[in-house]
Amino acid sequence: MAENPISGDFNSLSLNDTGGSVGESHLVVCFGEMLIDFVPTVGGVSLAEAPAFKKAPGGAPANVAVCIAKLGGSSAFIGKVGKDEFGFMLADSLKENKVDNSGLRFDPYARTALAFVTLREDGEREFMFYRHPSADMLLQESELDVNLVKKATIFHYGSISLIEEPCRSTQIAAMGIAKKSGSLLSYDPNLRLPLWPSDDAARKEIMAVWDKADIIKERLDADITQSYELINIGQMYAQQFKGRVSGVKVKSVDTNGAGDAFTGAILYCLASDVNLLKDEKRLRDALFFANACGALTVTKNGAIPALPTKEEVQQIMRQVSA
Repeated sequence: MAENPISGDFNSLSLNDTGGSVGESHLVVCFGEMLIDFVPTVGGVSLAEAPAFKKAPGGAPANVAVCIAKLGGSSAFIGKVGKDEFGFMLADSLKENKVDNSGLRFDPYARTALAFVTLREDGEREFMFYRHPSADMLLQESELDVNLVKKATIFHYGSISLIEEPCRSTQIAAMGIAKKSGSLLSYDPNLRLPLWPSDDAARKEIMAVWDKADIIKERLDADITQSYELINIGQMYAQQFKGRVSGVKVKSVDTNGAGDAFTGAILYCLASDVNLLKDEKRLRDALFFANACGALTVTKNGAIPALPTKEEVQQIMRQVSA
């Protein structure tokens, strides 16, 4: 899939002129962590330099679920939060954004995870996590909503849930149920090395489930992927094709959630028509749609609060292709 100009004929993408799906939008079930992001109230500073922080719901799989729903798709989230005010806030956030939260569980003892994240002046993101352990790490296989997993057209997951038991075994079990039920498996490795006990542990666990996925969104460091090809945000790995798709230029304010917006947008397209994976031209147009979604996300602060609607994505696509 070499880098060729986008056709601009987005009807081939099975989207109408408002960005909505022509066909039925099938369910995407997202599994993993949901947490509270704390973002500095000013840009271009380190965490230590930040004068204050603003809280926002986040967590990569949850961001993807909300992105799909905001685009007009059907999504659900499976995970665990603390039975605390932050956990209730996150459950409400899913509901407000029309994400099915029936698979969300509450832990009466462990707290909801917290993450402090900033985009420094040098362009690098800086993270600090509070999860020792947090509720998301403690989801048991017995707490899985199996019927919800079985309904998924696409089952999406990351690698954070692979770091510790019991969540690691729960995720692998859910993947097996989804695959047996005929779901496509979507994997975002989403490397966060500070959360892993070692680089070797990260490499081992991330690669252990690599070949089980039908779709992989990569943005990993070379020391983890080793012989695997690096694929940046704006690119997607599928078994039939590989290559690059042009992006959309915008003024970046906060890059947090951009990759999740990209992933959510491409899964939104695929859930409506999984045959996109077999048609390079239509897949390319879908990836450009996803690039536009990710681009819009970086123009605002926060992850979930910055996710665009389908009308906003369609508008910037028309501007770029004009």
